[in-house]
Amino acid sequence: MLQFDTLIIGSGLAGLTLALKLADHHKVGLITKKALLDGASSWAQGGIAAVLSDQDTSDAHTQDTMTAGAGLCDETATRYVVEHGKQAIDWLIAQGVPFTKDSSSDIGYHLTREGGHDRRRIIHAADATGHAVQETLIKKVLKHPNITVLEGYMSVDLITGNKLGLADNRCYGAYALDTVTDEVVTIAAQHTILATGGSGKVYLYTTNPDTATGDGIAMAWRAGCRIANMEFIQFHPTCLYHPHAKSFLISEAVRGEGGILKLPDGTRFMPCHDKRAELAPRDIVARAIDCEMKKGGLDCVYLDISHQSVEFLQEHFPNIFSRCLKLGINISKEPIPVVPAAHYTCGGIVADLRARTDVNNLYAVGETAYSGLHGANRLASNSLLECLVFADAAAQDILGITLETGPSLPEWDDSRVTDADEHIVIAHNWAELRHFMWDYVGIVRTNKRLQRAQHRVQLLQNEIDEYYANFHISSDLLELRNLVTNADLIVQSALSRHESRGLHYSRDYPEMLADPKPTILTPH
Repeated sequence: MLQFDTLIIGSGLAGLTLALKLADHHKVGLITKKALLDGASSWAQGGIAAVLSDQDTSDAHTQDTMTAGAGLCDETATRYVVEHGKQAIDWLIAQGVPFTKDSSSDIGYHLTREGGHDRRRIIHAADATGHAVQETLIKKVLKHPNITVLEGYMSVDLITGNKLGLADNRCYGAYALDTVTDEVVTIAAQHTILATGGSGKVYLYTTNPDTATGDGIAMAWRAGCRIANMEFIQFHPTCLYHPHAKSFLISEAVRGEGGILKLPDGTRFMPCHDKRAELAPRDIVARAIDCEMKKGGLDCVYLDISHQSVEFLQEHFPNIFSRCLKLGINISKEPIPVVPAAHYTCGGIVADLRARTDVNNLYAVGETAYSGLHGANRLASNSLLECLVFADAAAQDILGITLETGPSLPEWDDSRVTDADEHIVIAHNWAELRHFMWDYVGIVRTNKRLQRAQHRVQLLQNEIDEYYANFHISSDLLELRNLVTNADLIVQSALSRHESRGLHYSRDYPEMLADPKPTILTPH
């Protein structure tokens, strides 16, 4: 058995920040199911939104966030995050993050502007902010004597008082699968933090890394935590459609520079959906593409920028040009096959302003949590800010609690299971899940589609529960089990919202309600 004062599950920005803020006072264990850089944080390109300039105000950032959230942001949580933004950025600068500088700026750093923001407030490190931040913090984490990093450890389930037959509703740690030895280890901890990211891999097309299987959300649900707003999944309209593309985004700037969306026969379709055509907001473009694909039974649509010169394309889009060329697509001569793709999970584990969940000593931070910040749609570059602010809040709360000795924890018991005879079951179920979630619970929804998905989810859950009960676990089985739980939560949430708002668009309920409420699911 491993023992720590604090166990952090996940190595994205939230997890690394928490580890560093606790390590001077706590023995910290940080587990990640792959390598430290494999999470979504390092993929973040844009930057971090924060009020840093004299030309900006907290009220303005709060208002922009609330507008993007379509009436469902929690104003107290939103103001809390916005008002702690500068402090969070100052901390990153002190750690040595190489943000892009600008001598003409009143703060000495370059601030950019993104969709939904009424002014420049995005601090960034060129066009790879997440990677720059992660690399900086990882170096610090690996050097700290009080932090133990365990790569290749896949969390199985939380260990709670309820599961141990105790009267208290507390978390005492977790079971984790060592993916190298295939052994399950018991990890005891006074405090456990879920920083496991979102659940984008529940969909056929996603911009997320392979690690985004909703593990924290599923474990928290099984442990008795409420889950909120899972119907709000943000989709990016143009992800490269190619078997070897690995979730490669085609920037919205391609449309900004004259890119035209077309059907396979060359017909332009966006003017039929919105007068702004290709320059409409991303949710409208994503819905239009989805509509055309469903109507025509298409695998993808095409984004054509071939009317621009090779020189123009190589100057403005060097990465896109070279990546497509490597895959056999010359964008100066032919259109780019694209599909919308799941991008961000706006809902998650219900957590308060100190990142505490419904289970004592269990915290949730980052994309895995529902803090009230994002509402029905996330404002660009608020996600990394949320990670930083709530990691700090959780650290302060944890450091204010006196450490106590917990009960002895049982080892993982797999004495009554056998080795699986056929792994094809997992692969088949994984493919089936991602296909029907894409077809029935995607960008545009109907009651009939959602009910079909719910029926299939229940069948899959039964199969997976039986498989889990009878065979030794594997990381593939654990991820599939968690994804099916997330799919169930998304479908339940979507069925319970009888309106269209933000990222949830229902043909059966196309209007917005006058008095919206968050969707909160409670375990039975």
